[in-house]
Amino acid sequence: MRKNRVKKMKQISLIVIFITLVGCKQEFKYENNMKADVVFLADDALEGRQTGTEGEKKAAEYLKGRFEELGLAPKGTEGYFQDFSFKPKTDPHKEVEFEMNPTDSTITGRNILGYFDNQADQTIVIGAHYDHLGYGGDGSLYRGEEKAIHNGADDNASGVAVMLDLAARLKKSNKGNNYLFMAFSGEEMGLLGSNYFAKNPTIDSEKINYMINLDMVGRLKADSTLAVYGVGTSPIFKQVLNASNDKFKLVENESGVGPSDHTSFYLIDVPVLHFFTGQHEDYHKPGDDSDKINYEGMEAISNYISELVTDLDDNGELAFRTTKNESEEVPRFKVGLGVIPDYLYDGEGMRIDGVSEDKPAQRAGLEKGDIVIKMGDSAVVDMMSYMRALSVFEAGSKTNVVVKRDGEEITVDIEFK
Repeated sequence: MRKNRVKKMKQISLIVIFITLVGCKQEFKYENNMKADVVFLADDALEGRQTGTEGEKKAAEYLKGRFEELGLAPKGTEGYFQDFSFKPKTDPHKEVEFEMNPTDSTITGRNILGYFDNQADQTIVIGAHYDHLGYGGDGSLYRGEEKAIHNGADDNASGVAVMLDLAARLKKSNKGNNYLFMAFSGEEMGLLGSNYFAKNPTIDSEKINYMINLDMVGRLKADSTLAVYGVGTSPIFKQVLNASNDKFKLVENESGVGPSDHTSFYLIDVPVLHFFTGQHEDYHKPGDDSDKINYEGMEAISNYISELVTDLDDNGELAFRTTKNESEEVPRFKVGLGVIPDYLYDGEGMRIDGVSEDKPAQRAGLEKGDIVIKMGDSAVVDMMSYMRALSVFEAGSKTNVVVKRDGEEITVDIEFK
């Protein structure tokens, strides 16, 4: 009898061990949930996720749940959340001031932070902003008369979805660094969430190895052009970016300063990389919806960044390098042409990626795909020369613009109003 009991106990123990092992395997099984994440975040029910609104809070709760599913440990000031309060700017040239004691006149944003602790010396930050424009406001390019929700599927539900996908991919691999995954609030109002974290970090900022920023990665085009900013912020980046690449046409920009959250980390001497698939006609408009997202492109980008992180895993602490601040050279404009530049174009001139309604470009007959090569007396060879040429004009000015269209040069008359 005793032998039978011992035999049964052994059998039960083996069954328990088997079930435990099976359960562990199921717990850590990778799944691609990027489309579901984008669809949820870009749904009308969230009303455009504007900072401080109920829609943004719903998005934050959703992301908290996703972090919990992925097994990320809370790394905010209150669980997964890091709240910050501020008064809206009245002067666009002044830096926003954070308020320690929120009042009725303040707005409260909410960062979401989750952590994989691999007991490593350094931590990689992988982040994406999850806020957008709500019903429009100052940042909107929509000119319709009726109020409309700006769902921000590409800007930036796409970046958040890739960030979450990378968390799932990196959960059990690459133990050479810890990982801090962050969903930033307040980006559309001036990089507020990342700025606040940089000034009030929940980990030792001296131990941040490098930062990856994902902002608008949902519209990869047929030619697979992918822009990467910040490649000059560490000497190793260019080498590793190209060694890991077998799919993308990379457009590289060295500067660590740009209109997205990586800037906040660069300014505290952290090497940064910002990935971006380019602007489009739905940028900051109600048409930026989840049915227009290139989900296969997002998967390819996530694969690429995962391989990049793997290549860097045994490189220890990366060296930081300051870069030329190209934003300081950007001239101020009194007028606009009314076009969306193609920031992924690396040929000569400035290629138009979209034309706004009832603006000088549209009234003159300029079209998407036209390449501006001259404005007035100034040759346009790249984005910077285009901006310098535009900066000399003011309301009431008239000039001519030369564009290349289907291999032919066309001259149009422009009047700025």
